[in-house]
Amino acid sequence: MLMKRIALVTVGMCIVSTSFAGGYRVGLQGQKALGMGHAGVAMTDSAEVLFFNPAGMVLLESDTDISAGVTLIDSVGKYQNEETNTTAKTDNPIGTPVSLYYSKKYNSKIAYGLGIYTPYGNTVKWEEDWAGSHLVNEIALKTIYVQPTISYKIDEKYSIGFGVTYVNGGVEFNRNLTTALVDGDGNRSNVTIEAEGISSWGYNIGFLAKPIDKLSVGISYRSKVTMKAKGGDAEFENIPASMQATYTDGKFDADLVLPAELTLGIAYDLTPSTVIAFDINRTYWSAYKSLDIDFDSDAIPDSSNARNYKDVNIYRLGVQHALRSNLTLRAGIYVDESPIRDGYFAPETPRNDSVGYTAGLTYEVIKNLDLDFSYLYLRFEEFDGSYDHIVDPNTGNVTSFGGEYKSTVHAFGFGLNYRY
Repeated sequence: MLMKRIALVTVGMCIVSTSFAGGYRVGLQGQKALGMGHAGVAMTDSAEVLFFNPAGMVLLESDTDISAGVTLIDSVGKYQNEETNTTAKTDNPIGTPVSLYYSKKYNSKIAYGLGIYTPYGNTVKWEEDWAGSHLVNEIALKTIYVQPTISYKIDEKYSIGFGVTYVNGGVEFNRNLTTALVDGDGNRSNVTIEAEGISSWGYNIGFLAKPIDKLSVGISYRSKVTMKAKGGDAEFENIPASMQATYTDGKFDADLVLPAELTLGIAYDLTPSTVIAFDINRTYWSAYKSLDIDFDSDAIPDSSNARNYKDVNIYRLGVQHALRSNLTLRAGIYVDESPIRDGYFAPETPRNDSVGYTAGLTYEVIKNLDLDFSYLYLRFEEFDGSYDHIVDPNTGNVTSFGGEYKSTVHAFGFGLNYRY
């Protein structure tokens, strides 16, 4: 019974941490938008509209528009617990989310295109055997969205767009089984959870209006996607000889939820050279109430792990100014609310409410060929956080893990736009 209890608590909590990086979200799906605080639902200046608002695709000036980009992410998380006098720091590899968008006009009323992008994906790696190693050592989450899209111009003022999204991804996660369990050589017992080739479907729909020449109003909705992990692998290492019959490599099933989003935005031409944009994004994280795990091993009971996230908003403000005919400058700011409720924080994504400061520029190298550059500094509010719902299934005792967390992110983006 003791071994079954340890297996349930340690492995079950391991899986819950892998869901989708605990609400950790840095929007990096377009370099032009990123330079403007990631405000883009009412903008129609490149093929990035496939992601931000597919209704804008038919309003692009060029017959064909191709946009590609990559972002380098440098993120650091720090942990401290003054009561236990422990500290830790993440050593995360550089992240490289990418995007590729293609838009083509069929005629003056219809445009079609394809978007490939990675809106969810992150790696967090803590120091070896840190104080929270029984919750997480390292997590790597990756997803790729493929979105064929069509856009229709109703009249000179209104357009609509729709895209079907095929999502494919995977996750790998490692943690120690407990704070003290070791094998005969003193090596910490740990488990690695991995699921690849997880796929699902969703959609992206948008509406764009231009009630007057200087004003654009956009609405975009991105559906919830449920990733069903079937037959994922659980591999145990450094298990004491007396417990190896319990900790056997096996399989698991789990559903991972990526939340729906609704974005409303406006863009207004202050002058012929200057545009200001403002978006409000509502992310429906409340769909992530718990993660239920079904293990194929009879020695490891199935488990349900509470998360109870809440719906939150992101407020985005950006400005764009054409300094010269071949040089456009951008700046922006956004405020991103954390979906994590008090008592439900897990250290795989050390985050709280955050403020992002952005800048960017576009330089026309030759006619119809632009280079984009963007920069983001994202600062998370320092806070005390804990996960207070680790329940012993036999005794009912509840334990928690927490401390003070501080995180920052620097992101450098590079893009290419070609029109013809």
